Amino acid sequence: MSLLERDIMGGLAKGLSVIETFTAERPRQSISEVSVASGLDRATARRCLLTLAHLGHADYDGKFFTLTPRVLRLGTACLATMPLPQLVQPLLDRLSEQIGESSSVSILDGTDIVYVARAAQRKVMSIGLMPGSRLPAYCTSMGRVLLAALPETAATEILTQTSLLARTPRTLTDPKALVAEFERVRLQGHAIVDQEVELGLRSIAIPLYNSRGQTVAAMNVGLAASRAETDEMARLYLPAMTGVQVELRKLMR
Repeated sequence: MSLLERDIMGGLAKGLSVIETFTAERPRQSISEVSVASGLDRATARRCLLTLAHLGHADYDGKFFTLTPRVLRLGTACLATMPLPQLVQPLLDRLSEQIGESSSVSILDGTDIVYVARAAQRKVMSIGLMPGSRLPAYCTSMGRVLLAALPETAATEILTQTSLLARTPRTLTDPKALVAEFERVRLQGHAIVDQEVELGLRSIAIPLYNSRGQTVAAMNVGLAASRAETDEMARLYLPAMTGVQVELRKLMR
C-alpha cells in the first residue's frame, strides 16, 4: 500500500459519495435508495446519512433524507475560486434578455455535466436547474458538445461508464449512434437535442474556448419545443450565441 493510500480517510470518501447521490432528480431519498445509488451497504449508508443530519447537512423526517442549504458551503468555495462563472454570468444574462430564452453554461464531470451558470427567462424543465445541478452528458446538448471535444477513445470510455437510459422515447442510447453523433457535432460546431432529456424541451449548445482554443465549457439555449422547430434553431440562436463565444474566448486564459 502506498503512502497516499494509507492516508485516505475511508469514512470521508463514503460520506462524500452519499452526498453525491442527491441530485435535482433525486432530492429526497430513503436509506435504501442512497445505498443503491452510492454502492454502499445499507448500514454504512444509514450511518453516513445520520451523521450528515447530525451535522446539519441533511434533514430527516423519519423515512426520507434531504440535503440542507448548509451543504452548499462545500461547493460555494469551489465556485467562488472558479473564474468561469464570474466571467460568463453577465454575458448569459445579456444573451437571455436578447433572445428571450434561458441559457446555461456547464462543464464535464465524469459522465455528467455540472451547471456553473444559468440565466432563466422561463422554466423549461420539470426540475429546477441552477449552478451545481447535474444532468447526464450523453443526452444533453452541452454534454454532447463536451464529449465531442474529447478524443473518440475518451468519449467512448465515458459512455461505457454511463447508464444509457431512455429518458424519453426520443433519447438516443445506442453507443455507436452516440459516437457518430459526437462526430457530427464536432464537424458542425454545435449540438441540437430534441426532447431527449424531457418531452417538450429542445436545446442548442456550442463549445466555449479559452484563448488557446481549448474547449473549457459548453453553453446552451433551452426552450419549449413549441417555440421553435429544430431546423430553425441554428438560424434563430447561433448568431447571438457565437457572439458570446467570441467575447469569452478573449477573456478566458
